[in-house]
Amino acid sequence: MKRQFMQPSSITLPALIDAIRPLDQGKMEKAAQHIDSLLKPLGSLGRLETLAIQLAGMSGLSSLQNLQKEIIVMCADHGVYDEGVAISPKKTTLIQARNMLNGLTGVCALAKNSGTHVLPVDIGIDCDPIEHMLSLKLARGCGNIARGAAMDGEHAEILLLASAQLVQQRIAAGISVVGIGEVGVANTTAAAAVITLLTGCDPDDVVGLGANLPIEQLQHKQSIVRQAIAINQPENTDAMDVLAKVGGFELVGMTGVILGAAAAGVPVVLDGFLSYAAALAACQISPVARDYCIPSHMSAEKGAALALQHLNLQPYLHLDLRLGEGSGAALAMSLIDAAGAMFCHMGKLADYGIYFPGSPSKR
Repeated sequence: MKRQFMQPSSITLPALIDAIRPLDQGKMEKAAQHIDSLLKPLGSLGRLETLAIQLAGMSGLSSLQNLQKEIIVMCADHGVYDEGVAISPKKTTLIQARNMLNGLTGVCALAKNSGTHVLPVDIGIDCDPIEHMLSLKLARGCGNIARGAAMDGEHAEILLLASAQLVQQRIAAGISVVGIGEVGVANTTAAAAVITLLTGCDPDDVVGLGANLPIEQLQHKQSIVRQAIAINQPENTDAMDVLAKVGGFELVGMTGVILGAAAAGVPVVLDGFLSYAAALAACQISPVARDYCIPSHMSAEKGAALALQHLNLQPYLHLDLRLGEGSGAALAMSLIDAAGAMFCHMGKLADYGIYFPGSPSKR
């Protein structure tokens, strides 16, 4: 499957934002009543009940059973790699993108467990076109944020809209739950810069070790984030400016996927640190988009808790994951299936003459 990037999007950013509507409170209230009537003590399935109620309020889901799930994995390289902020070879991005295309990476293995499709996208790998891989390539890697902008603002908006349009095309093709993931050597540096700006935190509290950076190099990575912010001086109240100046292609792409999914009324399952940065940007662009975000897990990367706290999102899983790729989102897809199974297949208390304190009375 191939797609040429520079085709103009059929949507505009204002139209995309305007299409994102709040959850249907009436449907959520009915869902809560239904769940309270099920064959169990009130609230005994905890956050699984909350998840089902959230899903029930989404206009893009006509049912909570037989949900078709897909993780869109944005793959791109970063110019800031040249600053020595990562120990993995730069070619790892290309190698892992190809491995993902062949179903061999961690997210692919985990996604099989929940019947979730994985869609890798070349959104800026430093390579020639990859056969059979969908492409939204803007360039072969973004600019070095320690020396200048990752990209210009016009290209950032074009890329965001192309990503939003992509996810809406996938939804039109039958996907009803979207996850996001990424592959990109040195991308935790860009994500840390984005999170630092959008949360108002200090880089020392956000910058972590990424993919096994030696601890003695952490201070250097922190200094590069500071340098990127000082040189580019992005406006922290303008998420698009932040993404363009100190972000990266896959960060812009994931932000577009979040907004596109929200505009279509379907859930978007976040992964780890990189996805938190994208979610912060998306929710600044459209605060209502948060209603559609499902936080899969608490990333082990430093700064993850700060980002989630700022988003006011509580992750479902605590497994010390830091692989990326969408691996945490792949695991959380099973929770979505479980919430749907509870909602659609449990018996009702009234049908068996069982009444717990506080349960709905027999009609």
